[in-house]
Amino acid sequence: MTRHEITVADLGLDDVPIVVSLWLVEPGGKATEGEPAVELLAGCATVDLPAPADGRLEALVEEGDEVRVGDRVAVIVEA
Repeated sequence: MTRHEITVADLGLDDVPIVVSLWLVEPGGKATEGEPAVELLAGCATVDLPAPADGRLEALVEEGDEVRVGDRVAVIVEA
């Protein structure tokens, strides 16, 4: 099995809390490469993080959790 991480990218919004606002792919569900998997809220900005590969999404954080740049929020497991 190959595992691909979804990490929080540098959004260029220093000193603004970043919150996992919505899983666009349900944890345990099938993610499609390039499609949005998770939505982040940083101040007034909403940012979608895409799935890096096709596979099953394993969430590492929950909706409402605060995260930082570089944090892993999910893993996509290819079968």
